[in-house]
Amino acid sequence: MARILAIDYGKKRTGIAITDTLQIIASGLTTVKTHELIKFLKDYIKNEDVELFLIGEPKQMDNTPSQSEELIIPFMEKLKIEIPQIPIKRVDERFTSKMAFQTMIASGLSKKKRQNKALVDEISATIILQTYLSGL
Repeated sequence: MARILAIDYGKKRTGIAITDTLQIIASGLTTVKTHELIKFLKDYIKNEDVELFLIGEPKQMDNTPSQSEELIIPFMEKLKIEIPQIPIKRVDERFTSKMAFQTMIASGLSKKKRQNKALVDEISATIILQTYLSGL
């Protein structure tokens, strides 16, 4: 089986998570600068078999798209052109940042480490991926 790669897209940096080859375990992979994201993904799929990109879908409480969606749509269009062989699915990402922060507290990370926004993004991508895997 191929891996599933989840993306928590952000204006400045993007969290990335990946499954194992059996698609059982979601693990944080890294955080990359958003302007380097397409290059990172192209390089990654040269070495790893990826069958699906999951991209977080930010929504308001009333289920309407959040402002971040304005940045994500152009990225997805570019991704479809640059890497057309890998399909894209969306996953509701409401509360993932709060859940990531709570996960950091529960795991005993120090206050200084909890202020690392890149780590929050990576954990958020992992939560997006785990949410998807739980629904399979």
